[in-house]
Amino acid sequence: MSDLTRRTFLGGVAAAGVAYGLPSTADAATAGTAATGFAAGPPPPAELRWLEGGRPKVHAGTTWGVPWPRGTVPKGQTFALTTAAGEPVPVQTWATGYWPDGSLKWTAHAVSPDSPVAEQYRLEPGPAAVPAKPIKVTERGQHVIVNTGAIEVTVRKSGADLIEKITRDGRTTVKRGQLVALRQNAAEDDDTGVVRRDKFVSQVRNVIIEQRGPIRAVLRLDGMHRAVGHGHREWLPFTVRFYFSAGSDAVRMTHTFVWDGTADDYLRGLGIRFEVPMQDELYDRHIRFGGEEGGLLREAVRGITGLRRDPGAAVRTAQVAGQRLPDPATWDQRVTRRLPLIPAWGDYSLSQLTADGYSIRKRTKPGHTWVDVDSGQRAPGLAYVGGVSGGLAVGLRNFWQLHPTQLDIRGAADEKAEVTVWLWSPDARPMDLRFYHDGLGMDTFPEQLEGLEITYEDYEPGFGTAYGVARTSELTLWAVGATPANATLAAMAEAVQTPPLLAAAPKHLLDAGVFGDWSLVDRSTPAKTKIEDRLDFLFDYYQGQIEQRRWYGFWNYGDVMHTYDNDRHQWRYDIGGYAWDNSELSTDLWLWYAYLRSGRSDIFRVAEAMTRHTGEVDVYHLGQWKDLGTRHNVLHWGCSAKQLRISTAANRRFYYFLTADERVGDLLHELVDSDKTFLALDPLRKIRTEPYVPDRKALAVGLGTDWGSLAAAWLTEWERGGDPIAREKLLGTVQDISALKNGFLTGGALYNLDTGRFATDGVGISVSHLSAVFGLVEICSELVDLLDDPKFEKAWVQYCRLYGATQAEQTAEVGSSWNRGFRQMHSRCTAYAAVRTGNDALAQRAWKEFFDGESGYGPTTPWTKSRLTGAEVLRPVDEAAFVSTNATAQYGLAAIQNLALVGDKLGEGR
Repeated sequence: MSDLTRRTFLGGVAAAGVAYGLPSTADAATAGTAATGFAAGPPPPAELRWLEGGRPKVHAGTTWGVPWPRGTVPKGQTFALTTAAGEPVPVQTWATGYWPDGSLKWTAHAVSPDSPVAEQYRLEPGPAAVPAKPIKVTERGQHVIVNTGAIEVTVRKSGADLIEKITRDGRTTVKRGQLVALRQNAAEDDDTGVVRRDKFVSQVRNVIIEQRGPIRAVLRLDGMHRAVGHGHREWLPFTVRFYFSAGSDAVRMTHTFVWDGTADDYLRGLGIRFEVPMQDELYDRHIRFGGEEGGLLREAVRGITGLRRDPGAAVRTAQVAGQRLPDPATWDQRVTRRLPLIPAWGDYSLSQLTADGYSIRKRTKPGHTWVDVDSGQRAPGLAYVGGVSGGLAVGLRNFWQLHPTQLDIRGAADEKAEVTVWLWSPDARPMDLRFYHDGLGMDTFPEQLEGLEITYEDYEPGFGTAYGVARTSELTLWAVGATPANATLAAMAEAVQTPPLLAAAPKHLLDAGVFGDWSLVDRSTPAKTKIEDRLDFLFDYYQGQIEQRRWYGFWNYGDVMHTYDNDRHQWRYDIGGYAWDNSELSTDLWLWYAYLRSGRSDIFRVAEAMTRHTGEVDVYHLGQWKDLGTRHNVLHWGCSAKQLRISTAANRRFYYFLTADERVGDLLHELVDSDKTFLALDPLRKIRTEPYVPDRKALAVGLGTDWGSLAAAWLTEWERGGDPIAREKLLGTVQDISALKNGFLTGGALYNLDTGRFATDGVGISVSHLSAVFGLVEICSELVDLLDDPKFEKAWVQYCRLYGATQAEQTAEVGSSWNRGFRQMHSRCTAYAAVRTGNDALAQRAWKEFFDGESGYGPTTPWTKSRLTGAEVLRPVDEAAFVSTNATAQYGLAAIQNLALVGDKLGEGR
C-alpha cells in the first residue's frame, strides 16, 4: 500500500472500532516482564537433539526454532545452551514470534561448528556463553567484509561478483563468485536447426546485512542476470543469502531465482561459478567428487600412480591421500625427469541428468577430447578443487533429486581453476516451460468447464504460464587450508545432503501450545494403535512412492501426485487436474502435524522438501498473479484456477518457526497484502450466474479457503512482529465474521480493500465441502485460543457443529439445509464442537463420521499394498490402489486432531 492508503486504512479501522484489548505489533515488540498474564516461574527447559540422531561429523552451523508457553518468557530474554553433560555452548538467540501479550512464542537459535558437539542439549533462560571467535561484519565503501575467525569473506555491494574473495591465513583461496545463466532462443525439437545461445552473469543491486553475529551472520544479495557480450537485457531476478558461523571455514548459501522469461526463452544452464587460485605443483593439485555410499573419486591433476616407472610407495600413498609429496629429487629419477611427459588433466565434469544416473568425464584442456572416467547412480553433489595449500569444496543439496545438475571444474592445470555448480545442467536439454497442449479448442468458459468434466483440468488460454514461479537451491562452501582427508570430504558430502538440524522434543512443542489441536503419538489402546498404524502406513507408502515413481526433478521434487490410475498401475501424471497435487486438501499440513507429534526425521525431510516446492514452484512471485498459487495440474503452473488456497501461509508457517529459514520468511511476508489479488482475478469467474466486476470497495471473498488463507498470512505477520496492518485486518475481519447473522455459514462477504473489513449485512447460507479443508480448521482453532473472543468462537463452533448435522437440525437452527459430503474430513470439526460445548454426543458423532469414511477411507478399506512386477509395470512397484492424496491428507489431519480432541471418547474403535 502507499502511505496515503495506509493512513486511510488505519483511519477506517479506528472508526470501525476493533474491540480487542490486545497490544499492537509495536506493543508486543516492546513488551517485557511487565506484560500482563505472565505465568509465575520460568518455563521448562527445552531438551534438544539432532534431528537424525547421534552427533554430526561435520556441520556448517545450524539454526533452529523453539516455542515457549504463553506468558512465560519476556521479550529480550537471553538463553543458555549446554550439552547434556553441562558444558556451556555459545548460542545466538533472536525472537521469531510473539504471543498477543507480548511474551515470546518462538525463538530462533544458532550454534557454530566451532562449538562443542554433543548428542543432546538443554536450552533454558539464562546468560549465553560467548564464542571464542565472534564474527565481525564490517562495511568499507562498496564492500561488506565478514571475518569468522577462520576465513575472511569480501562481498561487493554491486557488480557481477557476489563474492569478491575469500582469504584464509592471509592467502586468497576463492575469488569472483558469480551467477551464470545460459539462454537459448529455441527448443531442440526435431528439425529446429541452428539455435543461438547467450551468456548472462549476475548483477548485484542490493546487499542487506540481516544478522551481524556474534555467532551467525547473514547477508542478502538481490539482483538480476545481465547479458554478456551484446545487448543489455536483464532477466531472472535472484536473491542469494550467505550464512556465516563463528570460527568456521564454511559458508552456507541459498539461491532463489524467479522465472520471468518469454515464449522465446529456453534456459540452457543456470549455475554458480567460483575461481580458485592454483599455486601448488601439478602433482600436488587434487580433484575430488563425492560418490555413492560415502565414496569419493580421488584424482590428481598430474597423477604419478599407475605409471610404467614407480616413483616410490611413499610418493604414491601421499598423492592418493591428498598430502604434499616429497621432493621429486627423492623419487625414482626415471619418473622425476619425465614429469613433463605425464598429461595434466585440467577439466572435469560430473553430470547428473536423471535421478538414476551420473557420469564423470575429464580432459587435459579445451580443444582435446573428453575421456570417460566413471559413472554411477546418485552423486551427493560435492566437488573439491585445490591442493596441499588449500582450495574450495562446494556442495549442492538434493543434487540428484533436483536433476539435471552438474559439477564442472575447468583449468585446474592453470593458474586459476574455475568451479561451476550447475543448478540446471548445460548438458541437459534446455529448460522448456511451454504449455503441454494447444488448448484443444477450449476458448470459452462453457468449453473449459466441459474440459473440466472429462480431464479435471481447469484450462484457460494464457493461464498456463510459468512467468513468476521460483525455485530455491541450497549450497555449502568450504574454503579449506589443504586438501581435506577422505573421511572429512565424505562427511562434508553427507552434511550437504542432510544438513544437521537441532530440534526440540515433540512434548516440548506440545506443551508450548503451538499450532492448534494435536497430541503425541499414542498406542495406549488397541483402537488408538490401529489408527496410529494406519497413519504410519500412509506416510510410509507415500515416501516409498516418491522413490519408486521417481517424483524428482528440478521443478517436481517435493510434490506428490494427486490420483491413481488403477488400470495403468500408474499415477495420473498426464491427466489434467489429476496429476501433481500442489497442496490440494492440505497435504503439507498433514505432513507437518505428523512430524510435530512424532519427531520423525524422515517425515520432517519430506515435509521440508514439500515446503520448498509448494511455496516456490506452485506460487507466482511476479506478474499479474503475484501471491496466487495454482491448482493441481499436469504442470505445476498449468491450471487456470489461481487461488490463495494454494499459496496459503498456513502451509509454510511450520517450517519457518521450526528453522527460522529466511527465504520461507520472505514467502510469508509476500502474502501480507494478498487481499489485493481479488481485484486482479475473480476466482469464481467461470461459474458466476450474476454479473460481477471486481470493485476494490466490494470484493467477493469467500469465508472458507479465501479468508482462511488471508487470516493465516495476517496471523503469521502479526506473530512475527511485522506490519501492524496485518493485525488490524485480522482482528477486523474476525469481528465482521462474528457479526454476520449466520457467521461462517454465510459462505462469503463483500470485502473493502481500503478498510480491510467485510460488509456484515449478508444473511444467506452457502456451505461448501472445500471451505474448511485448506487450513481454515487449523487457523480458526489457533485464533479461538489466541483471541478469547466468545462471538468468534460461537461462529466457528456453529459451523463445526452444523456441517455434519442432520438436515432437520440444520433447518431448525438456520432455516436452510445442505449435504455436502466429505464427512470423514469434517469429523474433526465435529470433534472440535464437542470439546467446546462439552457435548459427548457430538464426540461420538465425530468418531462415527471418521470411521464411516465418507469421501475418505472407510470400513472396507484394505490397508494393504501389493508388489507389482513383470510386464504390467515399468519397474517393480508397490501399489495400494485405494490410496488418493486428497483422502490421505484429510484422513491424516482428521485422525490426528480427533485423537487430540476426543481421543478419550474413542472406545474400541473399528
